[in-house]
Amino acid sequence: MLASCRPRTFAARLDSRTSSTPIARQLLRAYLSALPTGDRYSDVAELLLGELFANAVQHSHAPGDRLIEVRFALINSRLRLEVHDAGSNRPALRATTTDDEHGRGLLLINELAERWGCCPRAGGVGKFVWALVAPALVTA
Repeated sequence: MLASCRPRTFAARLDSRTSSTPIARQLLRAYLSALPTGDRYSDVAELLLGELFANAVQHSHAPGDRLIEVRFALINSRLRLEVHDAGSNRPALRATTTDDEHGRGLLLINELAERWGCCPRAGGVGKFVWALVAPALVTA
């Protein structure tokens, strides 16, 4: 019998406010704890999800009553994180200086994710930013 090739996915919608960021990370921890190798993704994935979610709250410029959706899926040994929002602003890397107090989140995503990108949402309202996280190497 062949094992299912469909990824185990999870999705949830959260209020568009900074206080929802720790909830998103908690949901990710719960999702990863149910996977046999979930611990190999947790550190980087939690950091990236926190940055993606915080960016959606801060930069989406969507109405306050709109929710932010998070999705997680393990696909071919890569953890895919998605953060959907109703805003149309697309993320862009920018240069920062040592005096900047903000603006490094996307730089972290760019450095720590295997790949990342931004796509329009189905239906034409908003976008989603995704990141692929490779499993951490296990050292003995």
